[in-house]
Amino acid sequence: MAVDDVLAKARIAREAGASRFCMGAAWREVKDGKDFDNVVEMVRGVRELGMEACVTLGMLKEHQAKRLAEAGLTAYNHNLDTSPEFYSEIISTRDYNDRLETLGHVRKAGITVCCGGIIGMGEGRQDRASMLQVLATMTPHPESVPINALVAVKGTPLEEQPKIDPLDLVRMVAVARITMPKARVRLSAGRAELSREAQTLCLLAGANSIFYGEKLLTTANNDAAEDRAMIESLGLRIVEKAEAA
Repeated sequence: MAVDDVLAKARIAREAGASRFCMGAAWREVKDGKDFDNVVEMVRGVRELGMEACVTLGMLKEHQAKRLAEAGLTAYNHNLDTSPEFYSEIISTRDYNDRLETLGHVRKAGITVCCGGIIGMGEGRQDRASMLQVLATMTPHPESVPINALVAVKGTPLEEQPKIDPLDLVRMVAVARITMPKARVRLSAGRAELSREAQTLCLLAGANSIFYGEKLLTTANNDAAEDRAMIESLGLRIVEKAEAA
């Protein structure tokens, strides 16, 4: 996407009350060149709008993390997705250590870490616990922990996976909150398929952030106006930008 088009979306998000703008690329890894140069400009532009900037671009080298930090990047999202034990059942394009190495480059550059995972891919309860254990024992643990539920997209290998029990998502949020008390636990993909009551339980269990806006990488997200109505009806407060930093 063109830099100006992305920044136009960022302005819309800011006006809708978002404090952080997240940008994603469908890359296995970052490659130096015009596309990455554009991302650096996008990060700089989002920060100039007074918002936090987050990107998810795949694997990252040390010098690339440094460039993003110099542009003012707030956070880098790079999910573990699942447990070390179940990982190879889902992903073959990189291994677990590749992900951990990227997170190390992010930390070294002074960028905060956004790292969580997905449930509902056929993993067991032990795998979910194992993933949270890996996250919680990082030093320090991630500042931002997105908890995602699989959206079974037609035409993909996981299209037949059954929907998760919403209470499983509530449990994941609760354990993330207990084990990573300083993190922002973010209720992420799959939220559009939850009832208002299930979302409320997740918020009560410890989620203190939601992904807000029309698109979550490849799947639709909840309507922003409906989200604001839900937040207000629960007596919750939207954190101002200065407080969110």
